[in-house]
Amino acid sequence: METHTLSDEINPSTYGERITVLSIDGGGIRGIIPGTILSFLESKLQELDGEHARIADYFDVIAGTSTGGLIAAMLTAPDDKKRPLYMAKDIIPFYLKHCPKIFPQSYGPIMEMNALRGPKYDGKYFRQLVRKILGARRLTETVTRVVIPTFDIQLLQPAVFSTFEAEIDASKDALLSDVCISASSAPIYFPAYHFKAKDSEGNDREFHLVDGE
Repeated sequence: METHTLSDEINPSTYGERITVLSIDGGGIRGIIPGTILSFLESKLQELDGEHARIADYFDVIAGTSTGGLIAAMLTAPDDKKRPLYMAKDIIPFYLKHCPKIFPQSYGPIMEMNALRGPKYDGKYFRQLVRKILGARRLTETVTRVVIPTFDIQLLQPAVFSTFEAEIDASKDALLSDVCISASSAPIYFPAYHFKAKDSEGNDREFHLVDGE
């Protein structure tokens, strides 16, 4: 079986001598922290290179775990002009607006019993939200390459979604929304996420995923 490594997929003429990588960690509502840092960084880059500068313009690869995967997707998903769908300054308002509905606060014995039986939240609002904002965009469409780790609970092994692999394996060219929902499905908080993708021959490949952090 032919194997591929990251170095095999990187074109030296495209990336030059150095590869710039942005890694964004997870933490649910704590996504506000990297959002604040990235907003400041992007504003400084715009001072240097103009108001159209975006974080994705300066990194060859943007990686994110858990909610960091969602931030990575927001910064690299293309709009209708093939430019980033979101600016870094949009991240904090996004979290402040939606987190109260993603993580609704409930108290009392019923909530405690639910926590013992399974995930704390049903994740319905979050899944609908991510599908709405990312639409039908796929990994191979991002404006710069991304890497988002998850974990397959059926195969009991990591499942890493990357633009690199999606370009050579159709079954890994998943919808960005499916990847981000999977990466954010921390077992204590959200249910595991299941979806299917087609390989190059049109066959279904199933994924049963949780947060890969």
